[in-house]
Amino acid sequence: MPIRYEDAREALRGRPRRWLVTGAAGFIGSHLVEALLGLGQTVTGLDNFATGYARNLDEARAGELDGARRAFTFIEGDIRSLSDCRRACVGADVVLHQAALGSVPRSLDDPLATHDANATGFVNMLVAARDAGVRRFVYAASSSTYGDHPGLPKVEDEIGRPLSPYAVTKYANELYADVFGRCYGFETVGLRYFNIFGPRQDPEGAYAAVIPQWIGQLIGRKPVYINGDGETSRDFCYVANAVQANILASLVEDPAAVNQVYNVAVGERTTLNELFELQRKLLAGYFPWVAACRPSYREFREGDVRHSQADISKAQRLLAYAPSHRMRDGLEEAMGWYVRSLAPVP
Repeated sequence: MPIRYEDAREALRGRPRRWLVTGAAGFIGSHLVEALLGLGQTVTGLDNFATGYARNLDEARAGELDGARRAFTFIEGDIRSLSDCRRACVGADVVLHQAALGSVPRSLDDPLATHDANATGFVNMLVAARDAGVRRFVYAASSSTYGDHPGLPKVEDEIGRPLSPYAVTKYANELYADVFGRCYGFETVGLRYFNIFGPRQDPEGAYAAVIPQWIGQLIGRKPVYINGDGETSRDFCYVANAVQANILASLVEDPAAVNQVYNVAVGERTTLNELFELQRKLLAGYFPWVAACRPSYREFREGDVRHSQADISKAQRLLAYAPSHRMRDGLEEAMGWYVRSLAPVP
């Protein structure tokens, strides 16, 4: 039987392990670093700062005591370099592989860079972790793997054709992980993230995620653009749920739960129109002018999936995954961070 998240946390407090978090300076990676250090674990972080930021690590480590500081080691390196991967994996019991070049539009603009980081980099990490004797390799998969499959909710063993180079690379990750399990007896768990959001998610640039991007635009009195008619829907998932899934996947002992792929989401759908209205209402309590803001609509974006919603029953059954935050809960919890971080300095 899988153990509950709170029980897993208590077990870690009494039995420290050595963890490697790739993409440690990124959005999800920095939250994993923070959670693990808070549980008294020894953590190595690997990042090349292509999309991550030193400030994320500073924030993740803000509450450390001196002992915790000594428990964290940072390596500035690149998963496209096998030697960097090998150096980072030395001594690790568990790898939480978050490093990747995200974004469907980015992959359409530069498929070679996406392939280098997400496919070649992934295989480098698998090889380095296998050779270092890592016990468990948990990796960030993606809901983009479902491609053009029309069924809702999305079930792990029913996928369609990929709609972008990014989706191809994330599906290839799952195939490689499965082969490493079959050929080498290497333990992997893939977590198909569905639109993870929360503090430290980058609001800037052409490939920014929709939640922090819109909040920054509303605060800055800039136009908010919705691609299509606004009825496109997503299963938005707060970052605390992703942290929970990573820890549970790292500790589960049931052989049937290993070398599997799981949806990590809430199991609900929110349209872009609904998301905009919720953000507008929450922000109006901080900035009254936001109440009058309205979105502008433009063409659908190439490569986008129309609707996305996860079936999370497999993760519930085999990992004891139990989302702690629904979409609105997470947005309300994160809003203070967004306001502090994105509001213009007077």
